[in-house]
Amino acid sequence: MAIVLHSSPLLWTRLAAMVFSCVAFSVAVHGGRLFHGTGDWCIFCWAFSFAGTLLVILVELFGLQARSPVSWKNFPITFACYAALLCLSASIIFPLYYLKGSMGPNETRDYRIVSTVFSCLATIAYMSEVSISKARPGEVAGYMATAPGLLKVCETFVACIIFVFVSDPVLYDRHDALKYCMSVYCICFILSAAIILLCIGECTGCLPFPFARFLSAYALLAVVLYLSATIIWPIFNFDPKHGGTKDRPSQCGSAVGLCIWDKLIAVAVLSAVNFILYLADLIYSTRLVFVSA
Repeated sequence: MAIVLHSSPLLWTRLAAMVFSCVAFSVAVHGGRLFHGTGDWCIFCWAFSFAGTLLVILVELFGLQARSPVSWKNFPITFACYAALLCLSASIIFPLYYLKGSMGPNETRDYRIVSTVFSCLATIAYMSEVSISKARPGEVAGYMATAPGLLKVCETFVACIIFVFVSDPVLYDRHDALKYCMSVYCICFILSAAIILLCIGECTGCLPFPFARFLSAYALLAVVLYLSATIIWPIFNFDPKHGGTKDRPSQCGSAVGLCIWDKLIAVAVLSAVNFILYLADLIYSTRLVFVSA
């Protein structure tokens, strides 16, 4: 089996991202003294990004793209986008829980600072990979390399963050309107994830209807649903008339991480973010001429 090594900016960017993510989780495990569940999440983000990038490099190094069970026009950039978002979340969460108000030994703090720095570098490297790999105007590429495809990745990731915030503790069982918001998050996440899987598995041609029309119709539906959730969630959580609290409780200032009120705010902001993402998705989907390989 021949080894194919073509030096390119994309290859060097992937190698840099792999090294940065490896250093981030290695240093954190070695001397970070992680004691909270969020530490496990950060380790997963860095380790998953490292392992996936190593897999992509090896497949291309040995020229196994044609034997891969997934679409190689869609998989590498999809993974790079997820890795960028994972490392970005770790770069925010890790210092929030392990550097903010840290009273541990200086050596432990130094290890945590190093992990944070390399996590930020990994985020930049993965963003650079996405920028290099994305489709240019007039270029024939896989759907996931286009703006709507990358937006699908961001939409599903934001939805996952919402699920984390609303599940511990459960924040949506107080009123039927909040349960409706939760159903919106779930429905849109499932459909967006299904679209990503169809593209990576090259199964879009198996659908009984035109894939491009389905994308536009779904984007319109998601915009309407998220617009309603973006309006309803704050009303039933922060309006005193509906049992909400508009002022931040005093105990939130001394809480480690985010208190319940902070999580409610975070879900409201993320709902608005996903609404904007789906709106941009709709605009791009109506203009994009999708060329299937």
